[in-house]
Amino acid sequence: YRVSDLASTPEGSERIDVADSKSSLKLAPLGGASRRTAGVTFAARLVFDDIHHHYGKRHILKGLSLQAEPGEVLCLLGPSGSGKTTLLRIAAGIETQTSGRLILNEREISGPDLSLPPEKRGIGLMFQDFALFPHLTIVDNVRFGLTQLSRKDGRGEAMVALERVGMAHHAMSYPHLLSGGEQQRVALARALAPRPGVLLMDEPFSGLDSRLKDAVRIETLAILREARATAIVVTHDAEEAMRLGDRIALLRNGRLVQTGTAEDLYHRPADLFAAGFFSEINVFASEVHNGLAMTPLGPVKSPEIAEGAAVSVAVRHSGVGIVEPDRGSPARIVARRFLGMEEHVTLAVPDGGGRVEARVRAGDVPAGAREVGLVVNEKDILVFES
Repeated sequence: YRVSDLASTPEGSERIDVADSKSSLKLAPLGGASRRTAGVTFAARLVFDDIHHHYGKRHILKGLSLQAEPGEVLCLLGPSGSGKTTLLRIAAGIETQTSGRLILNEREISGPDLSLPPEKRGIGLMFQDFALFPHLTIVDNVRFGLTQLSRKDGRGEAMVALERVGMAHHAMSYPHLLSGGEQQRVALARALAPRPGVLLMDEPFSGLDSRLKDAVRIETLAILREARATAIVVTHDAEEAMRLGDRIALLRNGRLVQTGTAEDLYHRPADLFAAGFFSEINVFASEVHNGLAMTPLGPVKSPEIAEGAAVSVAVRHSGVGIVEPDRGSPARIVARRFLGMEEHVTLAVPDGGGRVEARVRAGDVPAGAREVGLVVNEKDILVFES
């Protein structure tokens, strides 16, 4: 290994490259071509400390504190308008927070007394639309951010970055000749070329079709693991966050709702909003009496909630099973939709219980069935105080 080209890395950081290409790991990216492994970076810790931000009278971020650990992939998850992209833009230096601090490896990079410009932060940003320059070749797009290197050295670094994502054969092409997946990989190469300590990615897969998206996500995650850079990925898709993230930070209306692993947020959601973001749920209003909350699907144990307290009982669609009428709570099928491996079934329950939605394996419910019984898996029941 050798230390090289320190001038092209952020101030105060170092970089090492694999000098012997024969010993580098070979992976097969999309299309089957071999590629280089991603160059190693020294991952940074990025801390958001009590971040507030306003657009005029709109309070977008409301005291948000969060920490991205070195080398981890942290997913910012939430609905549109929750403040995810704004937080990314503040980290990149494109916008300046109203109050609060950003700390990179124990060093304040933005706060009340200073705000470093984007080029001095050692933080890379990959835009949602990739933002490739249409008049530049692919290699020149990747070389664009390597301003501290000579043209020759910058071009060499750009080619190495393109090899890492399996796109070196398109070096002299122009962006309009590439597919969406190929453009995404070029944008990733450009973001990683300066070896940032933190890489920010704003919904990087939103423009890809569903089949291509899975393959590109796997390849991107492999490259991030090789590069060992800290990555913060914005998404509104809970499944994508669970596929990508070492940890997930769930945002709502500019506030942090919950952080943790995918298992934490799915099995132990902090509130009804978090539960509904990670799975489709039926919600029933009830009260607790003698440790039980009554629902149209039967009584639900609620031993930790005070007597008489109003609660919301959430039951995941996937936790509702459809059986023969005499084996469960009575219900009537009012609609069903075939979804391939599954069926989405809408049922009416008696005594004003309303509608219940269920997802069952296709073929488990006989065609033409009307009167059925419902059973619930206790693991798919969540109770929250209203």
